[in-house]
Amino acid sequence: MGIILSSIENTKSSCVVITGATRGIGFGLAKAFLDLGWHVVIAGRDQAQLQKSLKQLANEYGAAHIVGQCCDVTNYDDLQNLWRYAQQQFKYIDVWINNAGSCTAAKAFQEISAVELQQVVQTNVLGAMFGAQIALKGMSVQGFGQIFNMEGWGSRGEWSAGMTAYATTKRAVGYFSHALYREAKHSQIKIGTLSPGMVATDLLISSWQHGDARHWRKMKWLFMFVIDSPEIVCAYLAQRVSRNKQNNVRIVWMSPWRLLLRFLQPYYWRRNPVQGTALDDLGK
Repeated sequence: MGIILSSIENTKSSCVVITGATRGIGFGLAKAFLDLGWHVVIAGRDQAQLQKSLKQLANEYGAAHIVGQCCDVTNYDDLQNLWRYAQQQFKYIDVWINNAGSCTAAKAFQEISAVELQQVVQTNVLGAMFGAQIALKGMSVQGFGQIFNMEGWGSRGEWSAGMTAYATTKRAVGYFSHALYREAKHSQIKIGTLSPGMVATDLLISSWQHGDARHWRKMKWLFMFVIDSPEIVCAYLAQRVSRNKQNNVRIVWMSPWRLLLRFLQPYYWRRNPVQGTALDDLGK
């Protein structure tokens, strides 16, 4: 069932649907699009968390542009209902972002249970495929739209101990996104990916907190350079999406040039982007 915080009239404002948007990067993207004046539809599996996030956004931005729907991205019907609900509220969906993601604890592959493997594959791969198919069908009817899939560690073949399962799913999402672009390139629908880099979210903290601390300590020097807050990353991604006119676009926050500049700035050698979190103690 959808949650509406106020009566909403259809306007010409752009609309974005974001899965997995009750916390972390998805929540940050919701705030960033609201800052830009967009209509925003957030989705999440947990009803209580959805209501909490909607209330927080309404208190900060007002309730005129934000609605939410409970949705499990591994359930095709849930995603279909999410599209219908967004369409009922705002008529057109300009952007659909498959953001919902799952990550196992950062530990050896052989130590990960079958249930954990199934969850991360179904959420990250099948969820993105389900969401993209539904959005592609709906946008084909309305005649326009953009679909973005969320990249992550492994999308470009990156490897780190403890991240094998998660990185494999993100590699698959990268291939899927390019293949979908090839299929849809003669249509009016644009396909792209968002690459937020490493962001200080609950998902990141939990995966390392419950994983093998040795892996974190080994890579900590690099992570300190690349981890950023959701606010700065999501503001950049939302602005780029809102201005995008290209197909097969890859919107990247942590570009090689940005990383190089950080290595040359003393500030980034001193800062601690995980200060006050469980990762701060983990690295000691």
